[in-house]
Amino acid sequence: MSELFERVDALVASRSPLPPPTERKRLRTAHGLTLDEVSAALEVRRATVSGWESGKTEPRPPERDAYARLLSKLAELYPADPNSSARAEDTTVPDVANTPAPAPEARSTSTGPVSEAAVATTERNTQPSLAPETAPAATRPAPTARPSSTSRHQPARRAAPAKTPAGTDPRFANGPLAVVDVDTDGHVLAYCVGGQILDVPAKSLPSLVDWTLREATLGQPKLSGPGKDGDPLIVLTAAALERYGLPAVLSKEERDAGRLPEGHKVIKQLARADWKLTKRGFGPWARIYRPAQGSERACVQLCIPSWNALDTRSWGHAGHLPPAELARILGVYASRVMTPRGSTAVTGLELLTALHPPTRASEPDATGKRHSEYNPGSLGKDPIDPAPCEAPDGHPLLADLPRFHRRTPAEKLFEEALDWARPLTDDECLRRHLVGIDVNLAFAAGANGLVVGLGAPTHVKTPVFDPKLPGAWLVDLSHVDLSRVKLGKEWAELDGSLLPSPFTPSGERPKGPAWYATPTVAYAVELGYEVAPIEAWVRYDTGRNLDAWYNRLRDAYLDTMTDLGVSADLSPQDFLAVRGSYRQADPELALVVDAIKMTAKGTIGKLAERPRGEGWTPGQPWRAMSRATWRPDIRAAIIARTRINMHRKILRHAAFTRQYPVAILSDCVVYAVDGTGPLDFLPYREGKPLPGGWRIGVSPGMVKHEGTQTVLWGEGVREQFQAPELNLARYIKSGEVTNRDNGE
Repeated sequence: MSELFERVDALVASRSPLPPPTERKRLRTAHGLTLDEVSAALEVRRATVSGWESGKTEPRPPERDAYARLLSKLAELYPADPNSSARAEDTTVPDVANTPAPAPEARSTSTGPVSEAAVATTERNTQPSLAPETAPAATRPAPTARPSSTSRHQPARRAAPAKTPAGTDPRFANGPLAVVDVDTDGHVLAYCVGGQILDVPAKSLPSLVDWTLREATLGQPKLSGPGKDGDPLIVLTAAALERYGLPAVLSKEERDAGRLPEGHKVIKQLARADWKLTKRGFGPWARIYRPAQGSERACVQLCIPSWNALDTRSWGHAGHLPPAELARILGVYASRVMTPRGSTAVTGLELLTALHPPTRASEPDATGKRHSEYNPGSLGKDPIDPAPCEAPDGHPLLADLPRFHRRTPAEKLFEEALDWARPLTDDECLRRHLVGIDVNLAFAAGANGLVVGLGAPTHVKTPVFDPKLPGAWLVDLSHVDLSRVKLGKEWAELDGSLLPSPFTPSGERPKGPAWYATPTVAYAVELGYEVAPIEAWVRYDTGRNLDAWYNRLRDAYLDTMTDLGVSADLSPQDFLAVRGSYRQADPELALVVDAIKMTAKGTIGKLAERPRGEGWTPGQPWRAMSRATWRPDIRAAIIARTRINMHRKILRHAAFTRQYPVAILSDCVVYAVDGTGPLDFLPYREGKPLPGGWRIGVSPGMVKHEGTQTVLWGEGVREQFQAPELNLARYIKSGEVTNRDNGE
C-alpha cells in the first residue's frame, strides 16, 4: 500500500500548481533571493531556475513539488499588489537585479545619520553575497553614507549580477574600487561596488590616497597563491577632479604626452607627501605608490574617465555613466576578470601575470629565511629574445639587414588571421542570401589548451617534426592538396579551388618553404601529408600557461551573458532568437561583455606590441620588449591555432554539405545559401550539430549570426568597386561599404 501512496504522491507532485513565470520571478526577488540560492536549495543548475522564470522550461518532479512549495510560501509573505507600480516594475527588471536587501541591523552600523534616500539606495544595490548573516565585518565602523544630490532624480541603479562578491575579504569589505564624486551640496562621496556610499573626508589628492589605503577597505584578494593582492582603484569624476585641483580634460599638449606636466601643483603635492608616480606619470591611469616595506604594499590606482581612461572602443559609453552605475559596471568586470589596471589590453596582460606570477617564495633556508625564486609554469620575470624568424621588422636581432630589405616567408614567421574571398560560382549566384557566422571569442578559444614555450628558443637543423614542441619550423607545405584531405580516419574529396589555403593569411597556396608555428605544421600532418622541416627554433621548456587566463575570461563572458538572458543551455533556435536583443535587457551590463571581449583580443595583441610614439628608430629596442610577457612566438601560435580551428570546421562542413565559404575575415565566415540565417544551412539533426563542424551557441568557439545580405547586394558591391574578390565578410553585418572601407 505504501508504494501505491508513493505513486499517488508522485502523480500529485507532477502537477503541482505553479504561478506564471513573471510571478515566480517577482516572488523570488521580493524575498531577496538570488538565482544561485534557489538553484542550490533545489539542487539544480542556475540556468534551470532562470528557464523556469522565463517560461522557456517547466520544472519536473521531484524538483517541481519543492519549487511549488517555495513559491507558495513566498506568495503568503508577498501577495500580489496590482496597485503597486513599484512592484510591477520589479517583475520586469532583468535577471541581474537578484539582490537581497540588507537587514536594518546591517545598515545601522554607519557612524552618523543616514538619510532615507541613502538607505533606499543601499537596499536597491546590495550585493547577493553580502547578505547580513555573511557580510564581512569592517576593520573600522563604516563611514557615514550620504545620498548624492546629483543622483536623487536618476532611475534606481540596478544591482550587480550574481557571482560578483564585493568584499568577501574583511580587508576589502567595500570591494575592489570606488567612484569618487561631489554632489550639489559639496559632499565628496565614494560609490562602492556593493551599493555602499561613503563620505570622503580628504581635502587633497594625497589625503585621498591616504584615506583609500587606511580607511576605505578597498582592494581585491590575489588571484593565485604566489600572487599579490590587487591595489584599490579610485575613479575620479569631473566634479572630483575639480575638487582636487585637477583639470576636467587634458589640453592638446597633455593628451599628446599622455600625462600632466611634471610641474603640476598636484604632482608637487604628492611629492611633498612622499608619494611617487610610475614612469608613465600622472595620466588617465595613474599609479601612486610608496616603495614596499617587506610584503606590505602602499599603492592606489586612479582612473580618470574624462581623460579617456575608458576607451569607447572597449567600454562604449561607460565613461559617461552616473557614479553609482559606473561603480556597478566596473565592479562586475573587476570581480569576474580583475580590477582594471589600464586599458583592457593592459588589464588582460596583467591578468595573465596575476594568474601565473613570475616568482614565488622559496622554502626556508638554513637560517629560516625565504627568498624569491622562479615560479614553475610561468613566463618568468626577465624578457627573452625571440628567434630571428619570430622577430618583427625593426627588431635589434635584424639590425644587420639592409635598410629596405623585405623579408620573405622563408625569412619571417607570418602567422595572421585569414583575409580571403573568391568570386561566387554560377550555382552560388542563384542563391538568395549571403549569411555570415562569427566565432565567439575565437582567439581566446584558440589559446585554450595551447602548449607554449616558457623559455628561450633552441635552433635545430633538419629536425623531425614534433607537434608537442612549440616553436617555428621552416618547411615546404606547397604539396598539401585540399582536393583530397584526411578528415579523421577517412579521406575526403573536395573542390580545392573553392577553399582557402590554411597556410597563408591570404588563403593563397604557398609557393615554397616558409616559417610556420607548430599548430600550422601539425595541421598539415593531420590532413594526411608528410612534412620535412629544413630547420626549426623550438622550446623544450613548455607549459599550458594560457589555460587559467582563458578559463577566467570564458567564465566572465558566460556569466555575464547568462545575466543578460543568453545562457549556455539554450537551444540553437532560442540562442539566435535572444542574442540579437540581449543588450536591451541591461545596456550597461552589456558594456562588460564588450570589455571582456576586448580584454581577450587586446592581450593577444600586447604579446607582440610594436613601438608607439616613443621616438623609436629601427634596430633599437622599444619599451614593450622589456616585459617577460612580450612574446611574439606565443601570439603567432594562438593565431595559427585559431585559423586552423576555423579551417578544420570549414572542411568538415564542406565534406558533409558541399557548401564552401565565399569570404572569410578573421573570425567571420560567409556562405551563399537560400535561407536567411545559420539554421538554414548548418546541418543540425535532432538538435545535434555535425561532429567537428560549426555549432551555434554562446560558448567560446561556437558561432553566432553575424549578418545577412542578399546575393544581389554582394554582386552589386563588387561590381561597384570593380573588385570581383572584395571581401564581403567585412561588410556582411551592416551592408554598408565606403571608399574608406575599400581602401580607397
